[in-house]
Amino acid sequence: MYKIAVVGDYDSIYGFATLGLDTFPVTAPKEAGEKLNQLAGNGYGIIYITEVLAAEIRQEIEKYQDQVMPAIILIPGVNGNTGEGIENVKKSVEQAVGSDILFSNN
Repeated sequence: MYKIAVVGDYDSIYGFATLGLDTFPVTAPKEAGEKLNQLAGNGYGIIYITEVLAAEIRQEIEKYQDQVMPAIILIPGVNGNTGEGIENVKKSVEQAVGSDILFSNN
């Protein structure tokens, strides 16, 4: 069974521990990139990461983009939603089904 991790600033991720997810608070982009690589190599199938932090380590995340695992999913932090997480999910769905499921012909 694969493990699930949440990476980001402490205030944004501490609540995920109550759901049984492994939380990894980080304070700097370099630390976040190292943690992401460590988790990817240690059996984590899903890694949630805050949008703001993901923007700072985009190159590290892109290394895993074409791999099946780990799935890296962006989530909003305590400071709000940047929209990047939703955009990434939208792109993944478009790639999987071949069309934009959110497009409307009104």
